[in-house]
Amino acid sequence: MPQVAARINQDLERLLGEYFRTKSAGAEFILPWAIDTIFRSINDVKDVFSASELKTIAEAYKDAKLTPDTTRLKYLLLRISDACDLNNIHIRNGASKSSLMGKLQTLNDIQAAALMIWASAFWVSKARVSRNLDEYIAQG
Repeated sequence: MPQVAARINQDLERLLGEYFRTKSAGAEFILPWAIDTIFRSINDVKDVFSASELKTIAEAYKDAKLTPDTTRLKYLLLRISDACDLNNIHIRNGASKSSLMGKLQTLNDIQAAALMIWASAFWVSKARVSRNLDEYIAQG
């Protein structure tokens, strides 16, 4: 099995040791589960939004740096609201701010994190080189 060298803080290291036989066993369980959960959430949550809303969300995350502490619904709501109020990205993309914010408010933290990861990923991934944002959004 391929190896990944992840960096975690001491609290997470302690939790892995407490809940699993070894830290490695915990990491080998948690990482694939987290990846699967996030990607399933991305696919599910994208269906809630129109293409213009997804484009607005993606553009709001163009220069964002995600951390585990800021991948929660309240941060998503703040970022999108600010991007709409300060830069009118919803208008540029043909989306209604009130409709978009209403849909966002129905998400839970995992769904919000998945959407933030999806939005940020375009700007830092290899996909950006070979596709434009409209193609990324249309991707199933």
